[in-house]
Amino acid sequence: MKLLYQTHSPFARKVLVFAHEAGLAAEIEIEHHETSPTNSNAGVFARNPLGKVPVLLRPGLSPLFDSSVICAYLDTLHDRGRLIPEEGEACWRALRMQALAQGMAEAGIAVRWESVRRPARLRYPALQAGYERKLEESYAWLELEIDAAAADPLHIGHIALATTLDWLEFRGLPSFRDFTRLAGWFGAFRQRPSMRQTPLSGETHD
Repeated sequence: MKLLYQTHSPFARKVLVFAHEAGLAAEIEIEHHETSPTNSNAGVFARNPLGKVPVLLRPGLSPLFDSSVICAYLDTLHDRGRLIPEEGEACWRALRMQALAQGMAEAGIAVRWESVRRPARLRYPALQAGYERKLEESYAWLELEIDAAAADPLHIGHIALATTLDWLEFRGLPSFRDFTRLAGWFGAFRQRPSMRQTPLSGETHD
């Protein structure tokens, strides 16, 4: 398998950390691709009509795109414990945390558009503030929930949250460090080999 990747994408990084945790990383070739809404990549568009990474190329099968879909597929390929619980409240807790993490990453991307990526004359401070509030409210909610979430066996939600928090910090976006329980959980999770072996790097090319 081949993963169309970007070294500074929280979504692509989530897939790669997931692959490490599932014991599948050695079976996936990583191919870095730069792409953004203003800097399209024909090779990525040929496999994903949204023009975004990650994309998983499978021998003899159609490509898969969207990090959540790719992780769900990878979870069917290993014989370790499932990283996406199959039923009950454990499933919904994991999927809810994954959804929150994805929304946080999207909010962070929007903040970057309004603060550093869009030409200054076109930025909308009120919109930036709205997206920053989404991050602050998410941190506050997680501060109350993270101890209970940490008691669950490792799941997709943990991976999605850790890779998102790492990306938010990597990009210098509104910090979660004042939320001590959340920061403590992240500090421990980022020491996992799957995180240490997949560092973020590089700049966006718009």
